[in-house]
Amino acid sequence: MLRTVNRVLLGLAGLVLLVIGGSVLAVGLGASPPSWWFHDGRRDVLLSAADRTRWRDEGWFWPTVIAVLALLVLLALWWLSAQLRRRRLGEVMVESGDGEGALLRGRALENVLAGEAETLDGVEHAQAALRGRRTAPRARVGLTLAPDATPSDTLHRFSSEVLTRARDSAGLASLPATVRLRGVRHRAERVS
Repeated sequence: MLRTVNRVLLGLAGLVLLVIGGSVLAVGLGASPPSWWFHDGRRDVLLSAADRTRWRDEGWFWPTVIAVLALLVLLALWWLSAQLRRRRLGEVMVESGDGEGALLRGRALENVLAGEAETLDGVEHAQAALRGRRTAPRARVGLTLAPDATPSDTLHRFSSEVLTRARDSAGLASLPATVRLRGVRHRAERVS
């Protein structure tokens, strides 16, 4: 959901910037804009001389404008790097015994973790995601528990059975995991 909202907002911001920039370029090249448009002629400027020199006597204005614009550029670059960063681990290095190792797809190990977790008693749904380095992955697991499940027992069985089996089969020294437990919503039972 958040990814969809992020993409829609990015698309809208890009569309607005493209329309405004394209219209200013078109007017600058000689196209006639509608009467209500803010930039109405080839010789018109976006900031008039009066607007640019209004705060000339104030020593704080231009450094503040430059600082705000620099902060906006830094925030935009941080946001862009956050968008481009890979959130999930693509592959895991599995020790094959020959000294070279083999690569296991991260999604495959995530699917196995989630599938085996769903076979545990009391687990309605499971999701898994791998992060970290391919030689030292970390798992983030979300378990949705049934109404009659005991969280401590389910967590113990997950760590001792599912996580241990995944760690041993991948030949990893350790597979740290963050497990989030959530109860499934259910109607209250009637007591008579």
